[in-house]
Amino acid sequence: MGSRLQIEGDESVLVRVTHSNIKSFSPEIRFSLQMTVEAVKEKLWKKCGTSVNSMSLELYDETGAKISVLSDNARPLGFYSPLDCYRLHVIDLDPSSVTSGGWLEDTSLVEKYTISDEAYGKLGGTFRKFKEKLPLKQPPGQESKISDNFMGDLCANIKIGDRCEVEPGERRGTVKFVGQAETLAPGFWVGVQFDEPAGKHDGMVKGKRYFDCPPLHGAMVRPDKVKIGDYPEKDPFEEEEI
Repeated sequence: MGSRLQIEGDESVLVRVTHSNIKSFSPEIRFSLQMTVEAVKEKLWKKCGTSVNSMSLELYDETGAKISVLSDNARPLGFYSPLDCYRLHVIDLDPSSVTSGGWLEDTSLVEKYTISDEAYGKLGGTFRKFKEKLPLKQPPGQESKISDNFMGDLCANIKIGDRCEVEPGERRGTVKFVGQAETLAPGFWVGVQFDEPAGKHDGMVKGKRYFDCPPLHGAMVRPDKVKIGDYPEKDPFEEEEI
């Protein structure tokens, strides 16, 4: 009877590995077909904790049909003709194994570390110490309220149609709106149409239209960000008359 072993060079196979006691254990592992079954078990022992002497291996195809039991430790893996996508199932025969009883999966079985409140308070770098350093937040309704006339005095010299420059970025444009904006925070706002698409909208903010301009050319900014004037007012390269 001819041998089933067919190995050419350093061929390998990628199989999914499952375990009888560890339901969450399902990695894909590549094995050389020249490895002995014992060497395969050695590699699996380091990954799942089942000792070589307590391990039995079964091979299943991609349909879930059992192909064979890898019963001879001296045989090369290729003797059993595994293919990519096959499943190698580890059976732990030791009833007192570290993998039995769910110890590697059920965290409720692990004894929890506890510390007294007094001892925790003496530790440095804890979340409690971090919270103690945070500024106290005022209760709801007691936050400092922005006045309806906030920055209104800065709008005295800003008129619709003025050329301006907006910070940050020295963006140039034209004033299109000055006043309070019901869809924005209290206080005064200035609507600007930029010369270039350096804005965020077309003059409509949160469903309310304050002015009209091309898309991405409009912005609503606080008056302190607006500098009136067509900058630069003087060409720095213009020669003075002699």
